Amino acid sequence: MTGSHSPNAPSRRTIIKAIGGAAFTVPLLAAAGCGSGVPEQNTLRISYQQWGSGEVLVNYLTDVIKKYTANHPDISVELVPLVASENDYFTKNELMMSSSRTAPDLVYEDTFILKSDIAAGYLRPIDKYIDGWPQWEHFYDVAKNAVQGEDGRTYAVPTPTDTRALWYNQELLKKAGIETPWKPRSWDDLLETFRTIKKELPEVIPFNIYSGKPQGEKASMQGMEMLLYGTESTLYDEEKKKWVVGSAGFTQSLEFIRTVFSEKLGPTLGKALDPNITETIYNTWLPQGQLAVLLDGNWISSNWGEGLPGEWPEWTETMQLAEMPTRDGQDPGFVTMSGGWSWGMPKKASKPDLAWPFLREMMSTDNVTAWTISDSKLTNRKDVAARKEYQGYSPTADFFSRLVPGATYRPALAPYPEISSAIQSAMESVMIGAAEPAAAAAVYDSAVAGIVGAENTMKEA
Repeated sequence: MTGSHSPNAPSRRTIIKAIGGAAFTVPLLAAAGCGSGVPEQNTLRISYQQWGSGEVLVNYLTDVIKKYTANHPDISVELVPLVASENDYFTKNELMMSSSRTAPDLVYEDTFILKSDIAAGYLRPIDKYIDGWPQWEHFYDVAKNAVQGEDGRTYAVPTPTDTRALWYNQELLKKAGIETPWKPRSWDDLLETFRTIKKELPEVIPFNIYSGKPQGEKASMQGMEMLLYGTESTLYDEEKKKWVVGSAGFTQSLEFIRTVFSEKLGPTLGKALDPNITETIYNTWLPQGQLAVLLDGNWISSNWGEGLPGEWPEWTETMQLAEMPTRDGQDPGFVTMSGGWSWGMPKKASKPDLAWPFLREMMSTDNVTAWTISDSKLTNRKDVAARKEYQGYSPTADFFSRLVPGATYRPALAPYPEISSAIQSAMESVMIGAAEPAAAAAVYDSAVAGIVGAENTMKEA
């Protein structure tokens, strides 16, 4: 039921501990926007994650604020950027939403944690707002489903989505004697390429796959699950409503991770476990030709625009794309994951009737189209897809858009954040050599049973 824990939902304390690591302090009173800690009645507060030096999201919000306040001159809007790593952002966000003194009026939520926050009672249903909102009909059903609670009610408005694939530096591959366009058909093809690059270009890092606890959900989704869903296994059986243990594909995926790091086909462990590795990759390793292949999302070229720290006008001549192959090349031949974020209304915020007009302005066709293009995202709406300025707006847009129909989505149920944390632990234990893949998989199985209850797991057939 809304606002209460499902029988198998993990506690918030457990989730925060699982995804956030060490405890820390958030300046709650300062974040409340006034000295008394009581939110001002004519001020809307918008909370979002500030990714490093990126300005795309804040530019989008600033533009929306100008349009909104032109029609609502008596309302002011305060942006509350949370500068934090991926895991810490979720923890800070939840701490702010837990109190009526600090809850923002709108909050930026990754859909992977949305159902968990719904189950914890942090978010309010918005059905009464979207009923009769013409824009809602433009969203694809899969996007609408991603923001529903287990009670069937809608709790957020989805933002543009994404897919993932292999970015490669074609100049480096050519120097290593590898034929381009590069089209790996299996994991063996991948490893053969990485070994060749290591041999021919010893100064270059052959490959990066996000792995280990410091990389948070990025390691689970863009690392482990991009491997796992290319095997015959899965994380969660949708038909039987049970979490899968004893998975051959899980162990095979860990074996791939071990091979990458034991053969030094990826970054050193110190670099791979650096929580800031993403910025290093985007701003330094790729523009400076220090990394040959990266498993990552469609949006990363947004870091190479004019005036940005990773400015790289020549990227379109250097970087190419390849689909991430399944383990043995079995159908459908490639793997991609889709996710995305959303805008929700915290339950303890006091001004939902003022927040909804702002959210409606944010999600207008014009504003979302501009944001989708400026942030190199993929649309999940028919009205945006029909816009000429969206069609082919980026050299990579068509490639990544073609992957959307074949994408896999995470089982974003309430226990998923804790299970994701267990995945990261299993990855890290094999990448540092602390456990063999089979042993790490067994520890993961035990952790899953502890999280959801053994009765909610099933052995892989």
